[in-house]
Amino acid sequence: MKTLGYYIFAIVYYLCKPIPFKKNRVLCIASHDDRKGSNVNLVRAALEEKDSAYSFSSISKSQIRKVKEFSSIKALLSFFIKKPYQMARAEIILMDNVFLPMAFLRVKKHTKVVQLWHGTGTIKKFGQDVNTGRLGKLEKRANENISHLIVNSQEMKDLYAGAFGISKNRIYPIGLPKTDLMYYHMKNDLHKASIYDKYSIPQDKKLILYAPTFRDYQESDNEVGKDLRDIVRQMALEIPEEYYLGVRLHPFIANDFLENEPTSINDKRIINMSFEEEGPLLVASDILITDYSSIIFEYSIMERPMIFYAYDLETYKNHDRGFYYDYESYVPGPLVRTSQELGQIFVTENYPMYKVKEFKEKNFPYLDGKAIERLLELICVF
Repeated sequence: MKTLGYYIFAIVYYLCKPIPFKKNRVLCIASHDDRKGSNVNLVRAALEEKDSAYSFSSISKSQIRKVKEFSSIKALLSFFIKKPYQMARAEIILMDNVFLPMAFLRVKKHTKVVQLWHGTGTIKKFGQDVNTGRLGKLEKRANENISHLIVNSQEMKDLYAGAFGISKNRIYPIGLPKTDLMYYHMKNDLHKASIYDKYSIPQDKKLILYAPTFRDYQESDNEVGKDLRDIVRQMALEIPEEYYLGVRLHPFIANDFLENEPTSINDKRIINMSFEEEGPLLVASDILITDYSSIIFEYSIMERPMIFYAYDLETYKNHDRGFYYDYESYVPGPLVRTSQELGQIFVTENYPMYKVKEFKEKNFPYLDGKAIERLLELICVF
């Protein structure tokens, strides 16, 4: 059924392809993150502010969900008729993920396809480095449409060339839009106050943010949710009284956790913050606890402590995607395997902050709040 849908999308696109593209027309494909602070929507807002001549259409995460669920005839007609037409007329296509219908079509020669990948960096292998078979082939064919892949550093340029299967001359290490947002967020104390007020966190308390990665090897959403509830319960026993724990989960499992966690955890200091904008939440937190998530790249910008709670490291290495680096030596913070070891870190406060600073400097050579400006100069003529 998915393949049939991809073909229908491509056929309608080719029927519309002879129509000349419309100057200053932008299609925004935010299939991973359609929130205000996403890479795609940040660029859209900058274009709107820069020049009123730009016009926009969009394919959002929520629209794609409706299509997958067959929940609306209107949504199906829009996706398979209107969206290919809008793509055929777009001068610029902004996207934050692989859009698989593009595996069955080739965009017009002068259309700029800008891949603003949702992660600001990566520890885990992804894309062509892990996906094989039909999915790997479809991703590679879809990525052939990319004219501009935006990354933060030369190191990520080299790594992403393999992950996307495209040549390095289409990859631009000029900084992702989200880094601009973090650059300005960390100068704004109001974000911390707004998070504390929203969740009634006392001003004399500190906030820990727990943001684990999504595990591909888990068999079901229910299994993931149960494991996480057990882990969070154990963490709560070890966290000192002066801390609150904000939990930010991957969108795939956040709903299940939210629906089932209140009675099973029973600790007012634990708050589900999975649906908050990432920037303000990172600024509001004093310490990050994670495992293999790319959130460490954004968080390092503020040079605050990070703890790596890798309770399933061996399993993850053997059954999930694997890493581009030696995990133990790469992460810029203490590595723990148990909740007891985690609790001991809070006692000793042994945070190697020099590692965080080195990590930041290595991955963000253009941390100046001008990434969007550089991108617009690259893809637009004003």
